[in-house]
Amino acid sequence: MNNLWIETPSLCFGSAFGTPLLAQAQGPMAWLTETVGPDFVTFLGKLAFALAILIVGWIAATIIASVVKGLLNRTDIDNKIATWVTGQEETDVPIEQWTATAVYWIVLVFALAQAFTTLELDQGSELINGFLGQIIEYLPRIGGAALLLGLAWVIASIAKVLIVRVLGRFNLDDKLAATGDASATDGQTSDSPFLINETLGDIVYWFIFLLFLPFVLDALELQNGTLGPIENMIDDFLSIIPRVFSALIIGFVGWLIARVVKGIVTNLLASVGADSLGARFGLAESGGMELSKIAGTLVYVLILIPFVISSLNALGIAAISDPAIEMLEVTMEFLPRLFSAAVIMAVFYVIGRFISDIVAMFLASLGFNNIFQWLGLSGLQAMVPTESAQATTDDTPEPYVRSTDENQATFQPRTPSEIVGIAVLVGSLLVGAVAASEALQLPQITQIVQNVLGISMQVLSGVLVFAVGLFFANLAFQLIQSTGTAQANMLAQAARVSIIIFVAAMALRQMGVATDIVNLAFGLLFGAIAVSIAIAFGLGGRDIANEEIRGFLSSFRNRQG
Repeated sequence: MNNLWIETPSLCFGSAFGTPLLAQAQGPMAWLTETVGPDFVTFLGKLAFALAILIVGWIAATIIASVVKGLLNRTDIDNKIATWVTGQEETDVPIEQWTATAVYWIVLVFALAQAFTTLELDQGSELINGFLGQIIEYLPRIGGAALLLGLAWVIASIAKVLIVRVLGRFNLDDKLAATGDASATDGQTSDSPFLINETLGDIVYWFIFLLFLPFVLDALELQNGTLGPIENMIDDFLSIIPRVFSALIIGFVGWLIARVVKGIVTNLLASVGADSLGARFGLAESGGMELSKIAGTLVYVLILIPFVISSLNALGIAAISDPAIEMLEVTMEFLPRLFSAAVIMAVFYVIGRFISDIVAMFLASLGFNNIFQWLGLSGLQAMVPTESAQATTDDTPEPYVRSTDENQATFQPRTPSEIVGIAVLVGSLLVGAVAASEALQLPQITQIVQNVLGISMQVLSGVLVFAVGLFFANLAFQLIQSTGTAQANMLAQAARVSIIIFVAAMALRQMGVATDIVNLAFGLLFGAIAVSIAIAFGLGGRDIANEEIRGFLSSFRNRQG
């Protein structure tokens, strides 16, 4: 048997292993040690131990991360920390997952470092140990920064709570909502997503964190090109805060004064009956603003504009304040001219309304309402409202009265005297518009209004010429028809048509409507009428003219003989 153990390796491996092979068969580890060397066997043991460390570390990391995540899911500590940091009631940040992942990798890195140490891999172990050493060395800085952040959070939270509660006692959100919602009734406010209390609280909250940011970065020793720009930004921001604060105070004071004066003006005008006066102009129709509210809004704007200019000046940001101030200054320079123009129009309206009423009553007393009958327009005269019907509508000065349907308006007829009065009012307003446009120093508008006024005067004079012509045409018709001759009706109609054509041409010429064309048409028409009369008289009276000529020649011959 011993010979078999000796001869078999000799046949396979030669004499490399020496002669005593029976002892080798008695211990496999001794055979492996003698075969590959003792160092390799030692390395295999260390590798197995390192793998065991990694496996145990991985299992420990997984278990510890799961335990940490479970504990965080069962408690609200992480949510409270997230709420403290963000300043919001609810956050979507997965704090549990992040924390569990961080714990997992920390345990795994320690296990990896221990495995490298077991394998005597100096470079890997030194790298990881250096990394872990830096983390451990950096922990005091992180602790200092955390303490500063905690102090900042305490101060910011206290400031936010104080601001929210103090502003909440004044009901500032409800007052601003009632001010911004014009449709809200008394005692009701509109639901607005913008809450001034919470907004100001959040601004102060994060502003305090911003003030602590340089100290936090300094505690972290982040000074190599990181802290400088942030400090410069904070310095610039802090330098502008006093100007912003001054601008806000000026704007708030101006808004408060303008609001108080607006309420005084609105209530004063409403108490003296200005709204009823505005209703006569239709200001309250179809949901429009009343006159007292319009005046109050104008006063509000006039008071607020100077304060806005002062606020922008206090802000000191040229890119924003210069264009805005220039626009507001132009507006302020234009407002006095606009006010003068409005006063001029109001004065001319009052004067025109007074004169139009006088003219209407004077013409009605002269019987001017029967003018259509004088002109021979009986059909139009039938449409003129009678005095009894007019008396029933004297209490409604509006140009129309509402029907049963609110979406429809029925116009009531006007008498000729009222139409003349309205024309006088329109003419007065046009004259006032010329003066108002001159007060506005807008030459283009002044030229347009003057042109409209000139055209209106031409049209009015043309209408007067045509009306006078109709009167004389009707008078000639009646005079000729009253003669009672056989052809009186035909001659009367011919005379009336001739006069109407003549005065129509004069009226169109007076209106300035294509003067050359009117003259040409009028000349051609009268020429055609004259030629037709001559031809008709010549052809129809040929026999009579022949007999007359024969009688004249015979009498002439008798005198010669």
